[in-house]
Amino acid sequence: MATTGTSVFNLDVNDLIEEAFERCGQELRTGYNFRTARRSLNLLTIEWANRGINLWTIEQGQIPLYPNQIIYALPNDTIDLLDQVTRTNAGVGTTQVDININRISESTYSTIPNKYAQGRPIQVWINRQTAEVNTSASTTVATQNAAATDTTIYLADVTQLPAAGFVKIGSEIISYSNLTQPDPSLTAGYISYCGRGQQNTVAALHTVGASVYVTRPPSINIWPVPNQGSVGDPFYMFVYWRLRRMQDAGTGTKTEDIPFRLLNCMVAGLAYYLSIKLPDVSPDRIAMLKADYEQQWQLASEEDRDKANDRFVPRIMYYR
Repeated sequence: MATTGTSVFNLDVNDLIEEAFERCGQELRTGYNFRTARRSLNLLTIEWANRGINLWTIEQGQIPLYPNQIIYALPNDTIDLLDQVTRTNAGVGTTQVDININRISESTYSTIPNKYAQGRPIQVWINRQTAEVNTSASTTVATQNAAATDTTIYLADVTQLPAAGFVKIGSEIISYSNLTQPDPSLTAGYISYCGRGQQNTVAALHTVGASVYVTRPPSINIWPVPNQGSVGDPFYMFVYWRLRRMQDAGTGTKTEDIPFRLLNCMVAGLAYYLSIKLPDVSPDRIAMLKADYEQQWQLASEEDRDKANDRFVPRIMYYR
């Protein structure tokens, strides 16, 4: 007999939720049933992010590095970085060279005496923030307009700003590495060593009185700062492979942000999550659904892994 010739089977969110309810021995009947299931589905994807590396959410990105700029923003949906390198001759092409950049902890970064030392970046601290944006203005642009090329911005009040970090003015995200309050008896001051147009926003003119908001995207601090390159013409590029968040469940007509091979695991997980909340599900069925979910996760996680051979190279060190 002839086969179908197709390999397109998938479940949209509505079908996925219906299947999970049926495994609980119940039916999807009301709008509330759908909303609570969708909420559980979003929580399930967060659990998956904590359980391990999800290969389909690995993406490559790059950030141009500039002299005097320490802090750079990562995309808001970044969970963590898996690997990273410093690319030299970033704008040349065939002469590019990727050199390993070591990841260090916050405690190690904090002990670096001169964080503005210049050279080829060899160390990076990854600050895993939550992409929070303070919805109320912390201060305003003061004294003079901030041109799109300014790396120092004068503010009416700096008392609510962290010593280094990010602000949002208009639609532009700006990093800064230093905060100065010249007169302790006054609130006015300025932020300096600013990195303009972070997260692919556009550097723009900001007039006196423009609202300034504190934002905390995931970010990197590099050391030493680049000793070559200029804005628009970087010599160094920070190239990374990141683990991003899975996309939200949506309204029901879209499919989930997972490969087809994980569909059964997601249905099993959602069925278990729902069984905990639904009042008429027996303890025996809850235990069965939990065991099935763990089995399906084990099968899926063993398949969803990098199948390249591991290679271990010892690092030789000499002591006197």
